[in-house]
Amino acid sequence: MRRALPILLLVLLAGCASRDQAVDPSGYRSEGQASYYSSRHHGRRTASGERFDMHALTAAHRSLPFGSKVKVTNLNNQRSVVVRINDRGPYARGRIIDVSRKAAERLGMLGSGVTPVRLERLPD
Repeated sequence: MRRALPILLLVLLAGCASRDQAVDPSGYRSEGQASYYSSRHHGRRTASGERFDMHALTAAHRSLPFGSKVKVTNLNNQRSVVVRINDRGPYARGRIIDVSRKAAERLGMLGSGVTPVRLERLPD
């Protein structure tokens, strides 16, 4: 019984934690450069088959599974956004993610176009 109480408390506390920002401790984490899709891609099909919506919080990544949720943090201003992976890319050297225009707005990177970021995969 003495061992069960601390475990029960941990389970209860974990259940109270916010799920939308909880980083998967065993998940993917990376740092590099992010860019964003131009508006000319709006409406085109993505690699997942859905149409690209520049007003949605989505992104392209080379290897993470479609549907993965990723927390993207702009390392210049510490602003973060959670995006869903629905496309492949980026193909520009040195970049690790392409985010939608909406995500770029929230990250504060519209002026620069490219910014250093940290990616952290969230639990499914």
